[in-house]
This record gives sequence, structure tokens and C-alpha cells, in this order.
Amino acid sequence: MIGVAVLGSTGTIGENTLDVLARHADAFRVVALGARRNVAKLVEQCRRFRPDYAALADLDCVPALERELRAAGLPTRVLAGEQGIEAIACLPEAPYVMAGIVGAAGLRSALAAARAGHRLMIANKESLVMSGRLLIAEARAAGATLLPIDSEHNAIFQCLPRGAVPGEPPPGVKRILLTASGGPFLDWDAARLAGATPDQACAHPKWVMGRKISVDSATLMNKGLEVIEACILFGLPESRIDVVVHRQSIVHSMVEYVDGSVLAQLGSPDMRTPIAHALAWPERRESGVQSLDLLKAGVLEFQAPDLQRFRCLALAQEAARAGGLAPAIANAANEVAVAAFLEGRLNFPGIPAVIESVMTTVQGGPALDLDRVLAADAEARRVAAAQVARGMGA
Repeated sequence: MIGVAVLGSTGTIGENTLDVLARHADAFRVVALGARRNVAKLVEQCRRFRPDYAALADLDCVPALERELRAAGLPTRVLAGEQGIEAIACLPEAPYVMAGIVGAAGLRSALAAARAGHRLMIANKESLVMSGRLLIAEARAAGATLLPIDSEHNAIFQCLPRGAVPGEPPPGVKRILLTASGGPFLDWDAARLAGATPDQACAHPKWVMGRKISVDSATLMNKGLEVIEACILFGLPESRIDVVVHRQSIVHSMVEYVDGSVLAQLGSPDMRTPIAHALAWPERRESGVQSLDLLKAGVLEFQAPDLQRFRCLALAQEAARAGGLAPAIANAANEVAVAAFLEGRLNFPGIPAVIESVMTTVQGGPALDLDRVLAADAEARRVAAAQVARGMGA
């Protein structure tokens, strides 16, 4: 039986991972759960899966978790703070790690899992965006297995030739086609976008996701971050990664080969598919996902993204071309801007405005080590927060 640690267990990725694990209780055991601050949901998960460890990043919430677990008579050991999250990422008894913590907060724990030589199932795209080459180098040095969970990158991985190495160009591949649903605002004009609300931005027509990633989908920044992620994971320049809008969300991405062949991975829009694939790889396991009915789906449509209305995608592509610290700077600015939008302190067009301003203000350079990455991240957040406070996009 394989032990699994689920980081970000109370989020969408975490809950879907636990759903798949519960279907295969004869093969997997939940050894550890990690979350930021959702005590109630974490206690509920501990009652069901009885992990050896539970970690909370928010120190203020730890006493409540300890009280609730004691009251429930559970022997689960509580670990506190970011160090607790990192600790469960490198447990020897949990060699499979789902990295599902959203944002830059998931970077250190992903690195810890890689350094431990674990199977790192990475749903935290920001870890790859910020310091993907460092992460791949750590994984390679420790003999870790790195498997993508983002539906698009998992689809690409499934379409690549067997033996493809993370960070190196796959043999015979001409280009990658990343599909984008287009989000809830695909058909909105610029005037209407100016009045978009957080609830509207989070009402994705196809996927059930957390609020931050839902906003990223609405701005197409999510797709921009995925372009950067694809450059790093698959060792290709930005010029060989194309984005196509596919609002049906059935074709999850495609790989074009030099002989003219195009391989695509199709499926119902459900994150349990890539999760089950990563847990079972190189085998296959049942995921609970509804079978795709192509006759019911009907026509599959594709179109080019509008880079004028959705500037975030263009900015992320620019960061991908620049490389070095530029992706970390763009990601940090985006996280601050999205948080401000969700709190009502920034309007929707203000998100790309803040990102662009930060990218032109904060100095880039090579991402030589984690300290430099984190310093660039901190400076970008400081500048972005100051711009939001001055009323940019209010």
C-alpha cells in the first residue's frame, strides 16, 4: 500500500484527490493532510481518512485543530506552520505527494518533496512558474518523479513519447497547442469587462475551481502561467507553444509532431482524470469521471485568443520570453492584483494594469537560486500592493 501526502487537502484539488484515493483504499493510504486555515474541513477529512499527520500553515488556527482532533478521539499528530507543511511533504512513509497548495505559498513544500525523491504530482503551477528550473534540477538530483496535474500539461504529458524527460525538448515534437476554455468573459467587450464582479469572474462555465484560479481563468492569466509552465516542463521556447481557445473544454491540449501528426487528449472536464493518471502512472486506474460522449458533445470549436481584451495572457507570454525572474515577478503581481479584485479594491481591468506596471518597475535577471526568486517575489508584491493602494484600477 502506497502512502500519500495531500498538500492543500481542503481545496478543490485536494478534495478531488481524496475522492480518487477513497476509490482505491486497497492501494493507497492517506498518511498526511495539509491545509492553510480551514479547520472544520480538515477535521472532517481526518475523521474519514485517519491520517498520521495533519498540518496547518496558519499558526493561529493550530490550537483549534488540536482541540477538535482530541475531542474526536483521533490520534492524528498536528504539525504547525509552513515548516509543518514542508515536513509532511518529505515523509518517508508518504512517497507520493500531491502539491495542491495555491500560489507561491506552495513553492517550499514542492521543493521539499522533490528533494526527498518522492513522486511529486504538481498541481501548484506557481512553483514551476517561479522557479521551475530549480525544481526540476532538485527532482533530477534526488531521483524524484515529477508529474503534472494541470489538465493541459497532464494532457500534453500523455501525448508525448514515452521516456520524455522533464525540462528537455521531447524528440520529434514541433509545437504544443495549449487549449483554453476562455473563461466566463470570452464574449464580453471591453466596456462590459470594466464592470465585471468577483462573483461573475468566479462563475466558470465548465470547471469547478477555487476563487483565485477562477479569476485567473477569467483574465486568461491562468493560461499565461500555463504557457510558462509548459516552457519549463517540456523544454520548449514560448514560440513553440500556441494557445487556442476551445470553449467546450473537451480537448485538453495537443502535441504536433514534425511529421504532421497531431495527438490530442480528450475527456470530460473533471480534475479527477489527471489526478488518477498521476497516481497510477504508468498504469491506469478508475477515476469516477463520467465517460465522454462525443455524439452528445457535437461540434468542437477552436479560435485564437484576443490579446487586446485579455492582456494578462500577452503579459505572461512576454514573461516566458524574458525568462529568469520575469515569471516570478509577473506571478507575484498577479496574486496581489487578484486578491485586491476579490476584495473589491481593484476593478477587473486593473489586474493586467498592475501586472504590466510591476513588470516594468521591478528589475529582473537570472533566477540563479531560491533566495533570488523569493526576493524578486517579495519586491513585486510590495510594488503591486503600493499600486493598488494608490488606486490603480479602482
